[in-house]
Amino acid sequence: MAHIGIAGLGRMGGALAARLLELGHQVTVWNRSAAKCAPLVAAGASLAESPAALAGAAGTIITILTDAAAIEAVYGGAQGILAADLTGRQVIEMSTVRPETPIALAPRVAARGGEFIECPVGGTTAPARQGKLLGLAAGDPAAVARARPLLDQLCRRVEHVGPVGAGASMKLAINLPLALYYQTLGEAVTLCAHLGHDPEWLMELFSDTTGGANVLKIRGPLIGRGLKGEDLGPTAFDIDGIRKDLRTMLAEAAARGAELPMTRTALAAYDGASAAGWGGRDGAAMPAWWPSQAKA
Repeated sequence: MAHIGIAGLGRMGGALAARLLELGHQVTVWNRSAAKCAPLVAAGASLAESPAALAGAAGTIITILTDAAAIEAVYGGAQGILAADLTGRQVIEMSTVRPETPIALAPRVAARGGEFIECPVGGTTAPARQGKLLGLAAGDPAAVARARPLLDQLCRRVEHVGPVGAGASMKLAINLPLALYYQTLGEAVTLCAHLGHDPEWLMELFSDTTGGANVLKIRGPLIGRGLKGEDLGPTAFDIDGIRKDLRTMLAEAAARGAELPMTRTALAAYDGASAAGWGGRDGAAMPAWWPSQAKA
């Protein structure tokens, strides 16, 4: 088993660390807020005092962070990952950011002797705990091949999508339809809510139509409970996180001279939900937001 370090223990980072511990790996963790490390340390993980200490201890370093600013904070500086000697180590960056961020980071890792692999993942905390994420690996083919045994333990499918930067492009692309679909589904419910059908039955019906997305087969009952106003339980990926991704998509499109008009409109709806206090709710609650506004 390998010694793996994970920096960034948000919902996904924590789930990945728990998965690796259960598989028997030696896991070292670091997070800006040390309180998030406690459950993993209780489960057997070691706690690093800094990102540099984590990188110096582990053979493979995984980072999964909020945005480009967080990546720079964790990698740069006197106690950052890049302060460590990375010779013989793999660095796997899994954050959802614009392609420019991993493209700029890769040579900095190489300059410290490390091997850089970009691999943002598709899925939420439940698939992460089960090893059923979608891995969008990018980088040198030989490096990706060396990382694949570990990635295969975290992902049901790993695709090598191109050079560094391609993973970020693909991650933004696959996240966009889901974010828009949550808003579209809420608009669709607005058209038939007056019929009084049970929302869970309605989601099952939608899942069996040409307008049904894969997410309904997995999260349809959860969305139905949200439409009833019921508690959805632990949040997997919250509305504010989706807002961050939508802003990132718009920025990337603008940098490439493109417009994403539906994305911009959806972001306005998500912003409205967040302003009303829904930002911390699971994205599966978003289809309930628009019908609630229609009644207002």
